[in-house]
Amino acid sequence: MSKQKWAIDASHTNIHFKAKHLMITTVTGEFGKIDGYLNMDGEDFTNAEYYFEADVNSVSTGSADRDNHLRSDDFFNVEQYPKLTFRGTEVSNVNGNEFDLTGEMTIRDVTKPVTIRVEVGGVAVDPWGNTKAGFAFKGALNRKDFGLKFHVVNEAGNLLVSDEIKLDGEVQLAAVEETVEA
Repeated sequence: MSKQKWAIDASHTNIHFKAKHLMITTVTGEFGKIDGYLNMDGEDFTNAEYYFEADVNSVSTGSADRDNHLRSDDFFNVEQYPKLTFRGTEVSNVNGNEFDLTGEMTIRDVTKPVTIRVEVGGVAVDPWGNTKAGFAFKGALNRKDFGLKFHVVNEAGNLLVSDEIKLDGEVQLAAVEETVEA
């Protein structure tokens, strides 16, 4: 049986996070620099090794002040912890082309299990002959579980930033030409 390697196509991938601000609106951010891979046996994405990382310094929310605050020790502390990572450990079919991908998320120096819902978009060949695979995902995590400790309550008792952070995005992978025989 052969193993197929896939690499994240960063120009066709987006990773977003969403947090409530004052518990009345949602602020969305993204990571501009991402990398990762998938190694799978045969054509079965459920028997694959998944790895993703984001350069936390590339965080962008549309506000330079907020981005700098996110880079500080109140949140990501990019000086000491420049990357966040996710390593998939288990894939289970939910329904048709929907799967739960469970893995170890590491933010700062904390690693915790996280499960995200993944929808397989399919596999296609682009006009240049490159084989691509597409996935959409959604999930959530509690930021305080990962040491993102910033905590401010306004006069009305509302949190400035919600503890729950929602995750979503689209990931496109490109097949790496070499195939390794197992």
